[in-house]
Amino acid sequence: MRLAILSESPVDEAALKVLVEGVLGAPFHQVQPALRARGWPNVQQILPAVIRHLHFNTRADGVVVVVDADDSVVHTEEHEAPGYFHPQCRLCQLRATYRQTVKRLPPAHGRTRVLRCVGVAVPAIEAWYLCGRDDSVSEAAWLRGQEKGRAPYTRAELKHRVYGTDRPSLPHAIKCALREVQRHRRDVRRLEADFPHGFGALARDLRSWPAGPAGRD
Repeated sequence: MRLAILSESPVDEAALKVLVEGVLGAPFHQVQPALRARGWPNVQQILPAVIRHLHFNTRADGVVVVVDADDSVVHTEEHEAPGYFHPQCRLCQLRATYRQTVKRLPPAHGRTRVLRCVGVAVPAIEAWYLCGRDDSVSEAAWLRGQEKGRAPYTRAELKHRVYGTDRPSLPHAIKCALREVQRHRRDVRRLEADFPHGFGALARDLRSWPAGPAGRD
């Protein structure tokens, strides 16, 4: 299988490769998306161009897109209803961007479209890195905090728990992120249980793809 990963930083993309392989239960060939994003707004802005590039210029089977939720509306089960769209939910926004882009594309390289996989880390991907190591960190905890108007932790606190510093170098951040996600390489059930809507959406997308997609060279 040939997949591209689009996220907010090289750190996230390195860790996501391990997590995606954990869901698939097998390694995949990573295709470079041509454009790199830095932060949430940029991911959404360049996603159409990335999809078109992968569709016409590569033989990629799919694209995996993951961003941080930050303080946006958390994707929940009600968002999965047919035709439902929440304008402040980043997962809903990314799915809509994908739909609007691929519906205009003709078939290419023997496929009708590049498959999509979207996930949103609540409130940041460092929460996924801490899964199984810090039981206080979960989607449910964050949602309860939003309801009460008092966050159980900040994104800065999560980063410090993962990297041990407020300003990690890129090599140090990648090393720490990879160390954390290795715990989930063979079993992502804890991530799906603690982050059922953000990571769960990613896992469900991957598992919904047709068996044996065209892993062409």
